Amino acid sequence: MILLQSHCRYLLQVLSTRVLNLEKGVELDCQWVEFDDVRYHIQATVKNPNILLLSLSLPTPPPETVFFGGLPQGAIEAIKAAYGVVLQILDPPKDGFNLTVKLNMSKLPPDEEHKQALLLKIASIREVVQGAPLRAVLKQLVSRGVKSDLNRLVSLVHRPNESFFVVPKADKVTVIFPMRFKDSVDTVLATSFLQEFVEARRTAGLTNAPPCLWSSSPPQELEGVSDEALSANAGFVSFVIFPRHVEGKKLDRTVWSLSTFHAYVSYHVKCSEGFMHTRMRRRVESLIEALDRAKPDSEKAKKNAQVRSFKRLSINDGRGSFNSR
Repeated sequence: MILLQSHCRYLLQVLSTRVLNLEKGVELDCQWVEFDDVRYHIQATVKNPNILLLSLSLPTPPPETVFFGGLPQGAIEAIKAAYGVVLQILDPPKDGFNLTVKLNMSKLPPDEEHKQALLLKIASIREVVQGAPLRAVLKQLVSRGVKSDLNRLVSLVHRPNESFFVVPKADKVTVIFPMRFKDSVDTVLATSFLQEFVEARRTAGLTNAPPCLWSSSPPQELEGVSDEALSANAGFVSFVIFPRHVEGKKLDRTVWSLSTFHAYVSYHVKCSEGFMHTRMRRRVESLIEALDRAKPDSEKAKKNAQVRSFKRLSINDGRGSFNSR
């Protein structure tokens, strides 16, 4: 199966192109929307070609999710730790956005390899911002200790007005996703996909993967959560994360995979739906070809029809001519 990339490909393309054409000083103003309703806006002026303004708009949080200053908990600290002096947070952000940062292109490292690595990291700013609360919980799991303020049910936004839940413990972290889909066909396909997803975890080659469970009703860990937050027409998926799943470089991959799990499922559901439509079209085309081959030849059909034809006769008796049929 295809995993979603942590960096925004279009943002990386814009940044790379800007670095190559920095001397030209071209004005830049681009807006686009990524999956799960995450909106970007990047700007640059001719007067200051080295300065880029990047704004990020996150999905609207549901009532059970708390934002601090319009951002998830720990997002500001995560940005400062990830980018240092290269990115400067502007307060307040641009209207309609949760975050606006100023990127100084002159402070990029001269080494080409390090420069590309930093641009890739900047293009992954969504992962840094949106995954900050989950990263904080999983870091506590690595140290085998849970802070008192994290030893409770945590609600994290991942889609507009939708959240998933994290239950931190000293030896494990349980992540629970209420799966919701608007289209009835997507709901059926997603339910089947998730059930097969759980069964695949039991194969011999995936013994080190996090345990995965699916249920049609809310797990016990979500007791006390509002009914609106637990409305899920495709069931509930639970992952149990142990310290071995977040050690070293595994932490970033685990944070991103969990933060975008719903988008991952939606992507494969749409791919499955498109594949079935393609198969049905091919089947219809093969049936039409079979019917065309079964049609009789035109000459044979003309003989069987026995169509009569009449020739026009012209008679001349010296006084004139007349036609008869």
